[in-house]
Amino acid sequence: MNAARLIHLVAHRGNAAEFPENTLPAFVSALELGVRFLELDVQLSRDSVPVVAHDHLLARTTGLPGSIFDHDARELANIESAETQRFGARFAGTRLALLRDVLQLLAGRPEITLFIEIKRASLAHFGHDHVVSQVLEAIRPWRAQCVVISFDLAAIHRARRLGDAPIGWVLEAADEHSRLKYEALQPQFLFCDHRKLPPAGRLWQGPWRWVIYEVANLPLALGLAERGADYVETMAVREMSAALRGLRGAQ
Repeated sequence: MNAARLIHLVAHRGNAAEFPENTLPAFVSALELGVRFLELDVQLSRDSVPVVAHDHLLARTTGLPGSIFDHDARELANIESAETQRFGARFAGTRLALLRDVLQLLAGRPEITLFIEIKRASLAHFGHDHVVSQVLEAIRPWRAQCVVISFDLAAIHRARRLGDAPIGWVLEAADEHSRLKYEALQPQFLFCDHRKLPPAGRLWQGPWRWVIYEVANLPLALGLAERGADYVETMAVREMSAALRGLRGAQ
């Protein structure tokens, strides 16, 4: 079995090593590099529009005080999200993205899959049913290409009950307690940080596919593939995609 040919690459918040995370340029770059699987985070704006952001607080990516929850979507779409602490002025003018704008990248690209992580801060602020229903409504025209994921088990239960998009659970730990839950849930995808996995052995098998994240080098990716991982998720999109292409071309 050729692990290099079986493993798929997921762009974590887009090509977030080279562009401000969760922004349109980061996702466009990942697609241009040939990646077919994108992952992003969503929070809700004050007027309940899904916004692509990992943190509800604005400071880290925009340099501004306050929270996404304090602003309507129209205001947020005009806020610069250039990550100046990482990039200086290089990406001046790059804006926060709304989910509906990122979804437009799927148009005419049926081979692209988008993993959409619903963040716990929004679930706590707005309530599970409201947040999940707003996300499902936003992705409705694109649901065949979207997977709704979350650390929050109740959120993905609701996503399954309220819609027909595939679901994925992001594990806090790959232990027996979690195993009982996901064997009962039977999600299509399981996500886990590689550092939270047991140190060796096959990953638990079932109807789900494993997506292992925080993977930044080829040997780790191939080792995870041998253990049963189907996807590896990375911010180092250029390096990882080039390494996999080079290995496949050499075989």
